[in-house]
Amino acid sequence: MASLAKACTADVVRVMACLLADCQACLNSLQRRSSQNAAASMNVLSQLRRTLSHWLLALAAVSRMEAAEGVRATVPSPAAGAPFAFTRLVAHWAEYGGADYVDFVADAQPELAQVGFYGAHFWSLAHTPQFSGYPAHFPVRGLAEQGAWFENLNKRLHKLDVKVVGHFNVEFLVGDPDGPEGPRGFFKFYRDLWDEALLGPKPVADPLELLEKNADGSPISQSGYGIGGMREYWACLRNPAWQTILKAWVRHGLRRGVDGFITNYFYRHNCLCRHCQAGFRRHLRQRFTPAELKSKFGIVDLERHVFTEIVSWHPAAETTPLRLEMLRFSQLSNQEVFHEVFVKYARSLKPDAIAAQWNHIGNFSQIDGDERCMLPDSAWHSGLSYVWYSTGDMANRSDLKAGQLGEATLQARYLRGAMAGGPFTLGKYEGTRIRAAIAELAANGGAPMGFYTKFTDPVARREIVRYYQFLRRHDSLYHKSRAYAEARLLFPRQAIQRGDVSGLQEFLRMGRTMLDAHVLFDIAPDDSPASLKRDGAPRIVLEVKGKGAEPLTKLSAKRSRFTAPPTVRVSASRPALDEHEIDLHFVNYDRAEPAPEANGKPAVGRGIEDEKPRPVDGVQADLALPAKTTVASVEFIAPELADPQPLIFTVERGRARFTLPQFLVYGVARVRLR
Repeated sequence: MASLAKACTADVVRVMACLLADCQACLNSLQRRSSQNAAASMNVLSQLRRTLSHWLLALAAVSRMEAAEGVRATVPSPAAGAPFAFTRLVAHWAEYGGADYVDFVADAQPELAQVGFYGAHFWSLAHTPQFSGYPAHFPVRGLAEQGAWFENLNKRLHKLDVKVVGHFNVEFLVGDPDGPEGPRGFFKFYRDLWDEALLGPKPVADPLELLEKNADGSPISQSGYGIGGMREYWACLRNPAWQTILKAWVRHGLRRGVDGFITNYFYRHNCLCRHCQAGFRRHLRQRFTPAELKSKFGIVDLERHVFTEIVSWHPAAETTPLRLEMLRFSQLSNQEVFHEVFVKYARSLKPDAIAAQWNHIGNFSQIDGDERCMLPDSAWHSGLSYVWYSTGDMANRSDLKAGQLGEATLQARYLRGAMAGGPFTLGKYEGTRIRAAIAELAANGGAPMGFYTKFTDPVARREIVRYYQFLRRHDSLYHKSRAYAEARLLFPRQAIQRGDVSGLQEFLRMGRTMLDAHVLFDIAPDDSPASLKRDGAPRIVLEVKGKGAEPLTKLSAKRSRFTAPPTVRVSASRPALDEHEIDLHFVNYDRAEPAPEANGKPAVGRGIEDEKPRPVDGVQADLALPAKTTVASVEFIAPELADPQPLIFTVERGRARFTLPQFLVYGVARVRLR
């Protein structure tokens, strides 16, 4: 029966392709006859409407067939050589070792699984008694044993047509160089377990030479996580010997069948080793003349100057011009190593190797946060397959009465603009409002979801599968979609890179004001070539200037309007290859909130049982249409709906008006134009 259903699905897809061709032919005919008599035009219009009705029936038939027989829709793979893009990922640091993990992936059908460890976590901990604990939760103990386990997992995921991206800690080392038991953790691996047949010769004899250093030459160290009572150290990314080790680990991971890596712990501390001293001198030499070095920083002889600090992140209130250059050097040199190891070297071994980064943004922390805040636009997405940004604890709690939706909509729109439309995700550490977390990213051009796809909870698993299959069925709507906006808010990156973060709060205020007013706007960094580009809808560009400006007064009086509760966010996009569709996304954050914590702080919740979304009804759209267009059809789709719902609409004076049916968390109005 399943094979018959698959065959029928294929037949219906072919019929749909023919119907779509018929639709286009009808449109062309209507355009040709527009100057002829009204009767002929109406005849063609009727034919178009009948054809569209047949198409919608075909879609419904496919949907019902798949629901009855469990047949998954087949989405064509991107053409060979096409830029890397995806819309659905799952990411796990824990519970991936269970028997049902692969079954969950088979049900949800993400395009990418971020799972497994191939960097310093692996080589520091897989052989230790702490192998099964935080952070990696390895299923088996031993470097060879765990490596083979990952290799088998990769093969199983590849059979599901899922790409596998491994976590790669680039510098954070757990272990003790020596002690009553001898070296432990990373240092045990380096002294006794390094396999030259697998990794090549050791680049240095003493692993202490690899580490970030204090001014007195001692290693920078801490006891933060306390894993097995071991201390924590950091390797220096600017050290050529450490880069050799990273390349050996990359080689090992690719041999295990991983498709690429997401690098994390991409930090630099106040390292004063000889590599950082020399690198920072080189950085200053390239950017400033001797006269400028003297006048700006008081450096008379750069070649002999010994820096007593070379900081990275630091409080913006404590910054100076020289400290800003230290931060810029830290981030640029990190990117140089990333490009050398994970782009250039990895792709010399595997030309399509995925190279991603795990960074942190919180509530737009800058100078004291964000690993890329000092990068110029040209370096922001060079060689990068996708980027992950963690919001930490700032977006996983809601206080609806106070107007706090627990959202990261502004962060998502900023990343969409900063990545020039390239893939990104947000790590919200959200294990309760799973539907809202998926919807938020999907509505704003991101790839759901970065932590936590809690598949071990049956209810959460059901909803994750429901939402991921919804996204998959409508992949043409999401894959490489383009933001559609009537205004553009500029992120003040140029001022930030001068050390001025005073505009951040104004940026946030302007953004939230427009979100609350349901304005269709996107975000671009103000140093990006896209910052002033007005593609798509006519855009009004809003800059952060001074305080207290009212952004709504600067917008066009003819902008689109939406009647919706303050707990609903509205965004818009266009499919990658279709100029005849505008997709309006609606995310509803309304819910029955759990009781606050004992300290009065809004509660995160215990899991999806505390999501408790409340449906929204009566949302109205008043869409300003692009010039010289009208509406052919409007349909509404939502994860909880079996079939698309055609909507009644009116068009008058270049505006389309319609009302949405009730929906729970996420719905999309697909407006097809002609």
